[in-house]
Amino acid sequence: MEILDLSLQVFLVLLAAATLAAGVNGALGYGFSSVVVPISLTMVASRVLNPALVLLEVVLNSVSLWLNRRQVRAVWPHVRPMLFGLVPGVIVGGFLFGVISAQLLKAGTYVVLLPVIALQSFAWRWPVRSAARSGPPFGFGLGLLYATTTVSGPPLALYFNNLGLAQDEFRAALAIVRVFESLLTLVVYAVIGALTWQSAGISLSFLPLVLLGLAAGRWLMKRVNRALFSAVCMRVDMVLVTIGLAVTVTSSGWVPRSVAWSSALLFALGLHVWARLRARRSNLISA
Repeated sequence: MEILDLSLQVFLVLLAAATLAAGVNGALGYGFSSVVVPISLTMVASRVLNPALVLLEVVLNSVSLWLNRRQVRAVWPHVRPMLFGLVPGVIVGGFLFGVISAQLLKAGTYVVLLPVIALQSFAWRWPVRSAARSGPPFGFGLGLLYATTTVSGPPLALYFNNLGLAQDEFRAALAIVRVFESLLTLVVYAVIGALTWQSAGISLSFLPLVLLGLAAGRWLMKRVNRALFSAVCMRVDMVLVTIGLAVTVTSSGWVPRSVAWSSALLFALGLHVWARLRARRSNLISA
């Protein structure tokens, strides 16, 4: 049995991944693509997956912007400089998405995701002294990343955390940028012919459960520790990205299977040890 040119098994896995990712997005304000992409790319080509995710994110980000609309005026000065760089970044990234080979695009997505999610997972800090100066170049890189991979949450979270925004302001700033980038990317995808009926059908099929996941994530966030939840999500995501990269390079014949999977295992173990050492160091400092 096939649904939207996907096997039933693949369709159900993608649906479950999108619902789970929406829950993470509802809880943290970001994380939809960074969770769903590593799982989905092992089964669906970027040419189909990216437009479907962008269509979903237009809705998700618009809902988030409406929920956080009261903080828009307060965060606008921090966001506006970034948008100037975001426009050319999305345009360049969109056209790269249209010309890069599917397999290279998939491997490149995993390679880019790994350090970005690692930095977010370990709460990397650097001083953002001027949004007016740092915003445009950061926005260009962000647009390039989003248009080619549909991922922007982890670097955005790092940037706004380092600006010292309060939680409500943080969510509003994320929502503004993500609505802008998803709408602009949708336009660029339409221009290059990347939007298809299959992608639109996947988005419409997933939308009800994705909205349910979004609501569930907001409900969950009131009952769990946000910092712990974020750390767990990002570390699990890093493992998923590593596995996805191993699957991609072995299926392409670029790296022997034994080398790819042993490297993935070593990375996962190293991540666990690093996280435990950081947690122990933090406990000693606070004590």
